[in-house]
Amino acid sequence: MNQTDLAVNPEEVPAEYNAATYFIDRHLREGRGDKLAFIDDEGSYSYSALASRVNQAANMLKTLGLRQESRIAMVMLDSIDFPVLYWGAIKAGCIPMCINTLLTTEHYRYILGNGRPQVLAVSEPLLANFIPIISELPTLEKVIVVGKDGQGHTLLADLLASASANFDVVSTSRDDIAFWLSSSGSTGNPKGVKHRQSSPYWVSKLYGQQVIGMREDDVAFSAAKLFFAYGIGNANFFPLMVGATSVLMAERPTPQSIMRVLHEHNPTMFFGVPTLYAAILADKNNRPETGSSRLRQCISAGEALPEEVGTSWRERFGVDILDGVGSTEMLHIFLSNSPDDVHYGTSGKMVPGYEGRLVDAEGEDVPTGEIGELIVNGPSAADGYWNERAKSVATFVGPWTYTGDKYTQDEQGYYHYCGRSDDMFKSGGNWVSPFEVESALIAHDKVLEAAVVPQQDEHGNLKPKAFVVLHQDVPATEQLQDELKEFVRDNIEVWKYPRWIEFKDTLPKTATGKIQRFKLRQTD
Repeated sequence: MNQTDLAVNPEEVPAEYNAATYFIDRHLREGRGDKLAFIDDEGSYSYSALASRVNQAANMLKTLGLRQESRIAMVMLDSIDFPVLYWGAIKAGCIPMCINTLLTTEHYRYILGNGRPQVLAVSEPLLANFIPIISELPTLEKVIVVGKDGQGHTLLADLLASASANFDVVSTSRDDIAFWLSSSGSTGNPKGVKHRQSSPYWVSKLYGQQVIGMREDDVAFSAAKLFFAYGIGNANFFPLMVGATSVLMAERPTPQSIMRVLHEHNPTMFFGVPTLYAAILADKNNRPETGSSRLRQCISAGEALPEEVGTSWRERFGVDILDGVGSTEMLHIFLSNSPDDVHYGTSGKMVPGYEGRLVDAEGEDVPTGEIGELIVNGPSAADGYWNERAKSVATFVGPWTYTGDKYTQDEQGYYHYCGRSDDMFKSGGNWVSPFEVESALIAHDKVLEAAVVPQQDEHGNLKPKAFVVLHQDVPATEQLQDELKEFVRDNIEVWKYPRWIEFKDTLPKTATGKIQRFKLRQTD
């Protein structure tokens, strides 16, 4: 199946197309020059100021000698400088590589050595991670520091100040590679995921407008950072598609920092992850009056949203959380609940414009109600991985992208998340979904978080083991372990209840808030 079979028309994006012209310059032509585009920790920036800075960034890159398709690595905290450099690179025909700010020096050594950028832009607090490896990177010609102390390197602010605010966009096509994102690296070193010029348009239209209905008068705030696929859509693509305003926060998201920004800037749309929503709910002092008074929409992705978290959030804050599923390879969310069709405990339905199938190990469709791996087809699919040909065959098969996630689909078309393919296991010949057991545990009023992994019993058979984080001031006792086991037995199939429960202070998580169950398996 090709994109013309989907509910999109590829010709809607012109053959000659540069995304910066649409997402940045168009707003000046349409009279939004004075409209607020971004708010960060340092100030506010209109669409006119944004466009001028983007042009300065494009000129700066040309002055540094970058040519069309040259790469610039961006390891940057969330501030106005991120969209300025990102869109400036695209406008100049260069390729920004958006890289996780939470990695180790060894990860950066691999990513930059493999990706071979000519320029590295790095936020000042992160520079120490790169000092040991800069001399080892033969293609790296320039290091630009975003901040006030370049430690011998040029400051971005100085380069922008000396650059012209006028720039003629470089001609590109809708199918040209526009930017890279980094995969999570859960199966090894992070991979460079190559996305086309047209992809921001499609995710913004099909999900940002069609599903969540972002409008020009909205103010968006995303806990997920701009270097993530989820975050770059929430805080960059979607607001700039419709002329809305985006709030950026440089520090790591915690319940305290999130509630502070919600209260200070009163966004209308908030994008978080399930563990963050649960952590906010865990503090009973977090209430509507301490957050945003204008909140009309909340969105969740990264992991499946437990039903208990969604219903508790709605009861306390009066706003539903729309649970969605996306991936770096598809750029953003392709499976989602919608504002007029919220079914907690499900991942919703396919976003119109995308097509999904559940398949078995041979790639054949599974019957309704049976577990299968979700594969997806849509107009925002990546062009593949950089320099990872062997691995791309396993992920991109024809027009389909294999997600690595197991689901069932009911008669009404709603998808029910079961778990990652490598997290699912059979107990007594029956499939166990860690997410289902975790959701049952979280429904207990003493449980904050839970993670379930397989463990062998004395006979060598796999049974569920649960790692549980309790609410503050709840004592961890053997009696509570028995109580939780019985609670799960009473609410889901008996073979799924955890035979062992281990209490933990925290659970290991990725930078996106996903629980790293493989680390818990290693502790067994």
